[in-house]
Amino acid sequence: MLTLIDAILGGALLVAGRKLFWLFVAAAGFVTGFQLTTRFFQGPEGLAIIVGLVAGAIFAILGIFLQTIAIGIAGFLAGGYVLQTLTAMLGFERLAVTWLIFIIGGIIGLLLVSFLFDWAIITLSSLAGAALVVEAFQLQRNGLIFLVLLLAGVIIQGAILRNEERRQPPKD
Repeated sequence: MLTLIDAILGGALLVAGRKLFWLFVAAAGFVTGFQLTTRFFQGPEGLAIIVGLVAGAIFAILGIFLQTIAIGIAGFLAGGYVLQTLTAMLGFERLAVTWLIFIIGGIIGLLLVSFLFDWAIITLSSLAGAALVVEAFQLQRNGLIFLVLLLAGVIIQGAILRNEERRQPPKD
């Protein structure tokens, strides 16, 4: 079940993470809720999925009504998740360092969305989408597939952004 959720969320983020920012925010909430539940509670996977879905729904609602705050939080969570995934791919999986890596990645993600909104959302949603797809199909040790998915997400979303910008009338 989780594999299917990760694959669908990851694919959607790769293709439309910027366009559907609420989905990006919801995915960040889902992944964070799921990971926190699996790390701190030794319950069934179904419980972690439910907690993740509830967190994702809350974040989606926040994303719709409080866009700026929600995007900042999602940038932090996505940045933390992505840096944590990348370091795990390199073999750094110590629990004591995991939180520090998450916080550093979170700060980077927050700064990206603050200064370069559209491209930060494209980059972070592509990174998160690639990480989810790689994780869903248990390809964590294959950095090439991650990079190909990341580039595909950035290229697809960048092309959509450029087409939107071309259609807008010039500002006087």
